[in-house]
Amino acid sequence: MDPSLLLPFITLMIFALGINVPLGYMREASPKYSLAWFIYIHLSIPFIIALRTSAGFGWKVVPFSLGCAVAGQLLGGFLRRASRRS
Repeated sequence: MDPSLLLPFITLMIFALGINVPLGYMREASPKYSLAWFIYIHLSIPFIIALRTSAGFGWKVVPFSLGCAVAGQLLGGFLRRASRRS
């Protein structure tokens, strides 16, 4: 990877993770397979795609951004479950 793309790459990954934490938190409270559940899972995708394309990244970074998005969803769900136990 070109060193000049390292900061935009890290920014994209942090964005994909960070935007999905609150969405995963809200998803955990909605009934599984409901419209809200579906929206919370997929709402961040257009924004991640827009940021990815505006930064000039191709398809090679999609697995990394998808992995960060899934990790954010899981972390948000975990935080929701942990807050309900306390």
